Amino acid sequence: MNYKYWIAFSSIEQIDSRFIKRLYDYFGDIEKAFNSDAKELENIDGLSVKQAQNFIKLRDKVDIDKVFANVESKGINFLTLEDENYPKMLKNIENPPAVLYYKGKLFDCNLDKTLAVVGSRKASTNSRNNLKNIISGLGNTDICIVSGLASGIDTVAHTSAIENNLKTIGVIASGFDYVYPTQNKTLYENIENGYGAVVTEYYPSFEPIKFRFPQRNRIVSGLSYGTLVAEAGIQSGALITANLTLEQGRELMCIPGEISNPNTQGIYKLLKNGATMVTESADILDALGWEIKKEVQTQLTLPTLTPDEEKIYEYVKIEERGVDELLSLTGLSFDNLLMNLTTMELKGIIKQVGGDRYKAF
Repeated sequence: MNYKYWIAFSSIEQIDSRFIKRLYDYFGDIEKAFNSDAKELENIDGLSVKQAQNFIKLRDKVDIDKVFANVESKGINFLTLEDENYPKMLKNIENPPAVLYYKGKLFDCNLDKTLAVVGSRKASTNSRNNLKNIISGLGNTDICIVSGLASGIDTVAHTSAIENNLKTIGVIASGFDYVYPTQNKTLYENIENGYGAVVTEYYPSFEPIKFRFPQRNRIVSGLSYGTLVAEAGIQSGALITANLTLEQGRELMCIPGEISNPNTQGIYKLLKNGATMVTESADILDALGWEIKKEVQTQLTLPTLTPDEEKIYEYVKIEERGVDELLSLTGLSFDNLLMNLTTMELKGIIKQVGGDRYKAF
């Protein structure tokens, strides 16, 4: 099977997708490309003698069957550039991954309605809340949120997607032998086990080395029809992704933030240069020309509330609140508050949204 040769190419750490694609395009057959000799490689425009010799030296060390069996044994799925169902938006970028490894249910995600979300790893509370509110406005639709599974904005994007019944794709900067950051292990597992897919261009044993993160960004934007920047400093990975979005001819959108926050300097630079401002979910739909149909939701008719329940509802209907906040705002005792929160959940009036936070349905 030709698949073995795609994986064999991908397992060579010192070459990249651009190199693999160049050989594949020239030979028109991945097996011939992998087994090519120095004389054949000399005929490829732009390929130096040194590059050719280096490839042959590395290629001869690869155990084709072993590297392929390693991928299969770990339950990792993959797509190659010659697969018909390789994501079309990603295939259209200047340097698509030669092999796209994935775990989860990639094709349960609507790859025709993909939105990338990027931003600071040290995201402000304000930007986190803004992003949560905007994603909640897209809830219960077939839109798929794409991000990089890093800390900060990426984590908010993925978790908000899951909380709002959206599929999500996480693009990682290593092979599947690694989870980075380690605190996102549960999030990785949740995405893989029903909420979407985790994807990477890297063979399983490749580590999350620094230079791979900006390389990964072209896949985040490349999978997507548009990119939403939630927060970005002047020199940040999010700004790299924003520039890639423009290079790929995709829609660039930004959430404005506090002008005194250094992490919004990149945002305002992008807005001044013509990025679309997003303050609500409808702005995204307008920018991308998407019409969406939400899953049918019956209008919630509130049951009769007790005075204590009314106090709680007044605060959670505006935005999600934590137990400590509700204790302070309502003046209820701890036991009384917890009893009422449980009763209101059972009545379907509120729901718990991670940790000890609650919001109205």
